[in-house]
Amino acid sequence: MTKKIKLIDYDVVYLSYDEPNAEKNYADLLTKIPWAKRVHGVDGSDSAHKACARLAETDRVTIIDGDNIIKPELIQQSVEFVDEVDLSKSVLSYAAENIINGLQYGNGGIKNWDRELVLNMKTHENADPTNDKTQVDFCWDINYLQLKSCMSYVHNNATPQQAWRAGFREGVKMSLLEGSKPSKDLPFDKQIHWKNYHRLVTWMNVGADVEHGIWAMYGARLGCWMTNLKDDWDHTNVRDFKYLNSLWNTLETSVDFDLSAEMLELGTQLRDQLGILTGPSILDADQSKFFKALYTNPPRMKNNWVIE
Repeated sequence: MTKKIKLIDYDVVYLSYDEPNAEKNYADLLTKIPWAKRVHGVDGSDSAHKACARLAETDRVTIIDGDNIIKPELIQQSVEFVDEVDLSKSVLSYAAENIINGLQYGNGGIKNWDRELVLNMKTHENADPTNDKTQVDFCWDINYLQLKSCMSYVHNNATPQQAWRAGFREGVKMSLLEGSKPSKDLPFDKQIHWKNYHRLVTWMNVGADVEHGIWAMYGARLGCWMTNLKDDWDHTNVRDFKYLNSLWNTLETSVDFDLSAEMLELGTQLRDQLGILTGPSILDADQSKFFKALYTNPPRMKNNWVIE
């Protein structure tokens, strides 16, 4: 027995917060999916997703983040599953390609959710404080069905702040073990899943060939440093966009801030204290282009529930 999900059968909701390119991206979305609905400006990832679920009139809902440009073929996607999979407890996750560094994985990608699952989950700002898996992401506590198709491009470099925030958030999340900080008593790179470790190093070093890419690299370095080497910092702050915007404003208005010097210092500490494959230098524009031309993103985990 099999069952199939066709995205065209479900409502599509565009979810934006304060992205500087949100209006442009939404206008592009409407040329491809004119009936798409929108939720904007809701504080908290859990609350924002619940607002999308309440807006939807179908039993599942496809949510597209505000920094996404979708591929036109998205709406025609269909996925067939073996009968044993419980779709009411599962999220369909498409990969997305980040234009800063060329990485393709679930970050920022399009998701198709069961509506009741969203309404009943407790994550991010609504998470149980004793459950590390739900504090800063969905994927460690909810059954994600990873699909091979890449269905969108993530454009998160319209401004220095947007690029910095994107890098910072991944610098934090790629440093965690299912939501928990790694042990300082064990080698960092032996604890983090190898795919996440490679992505973390890429965020820290690749992107000088695109506008504001250096701010994403700096954000990734700072996020990883604060998570692992700043003992008094609570990494769950990464879920709070108001906090992140305030942190950015502090950096932007500091008269002593020197981006080159900060990059060098953070890279040196991350290399010397955590053994991360980074350092003072980053790949320059030509080197970043070369890396992206040759790098092959690892395949997504084979999912036994999906009929290829």
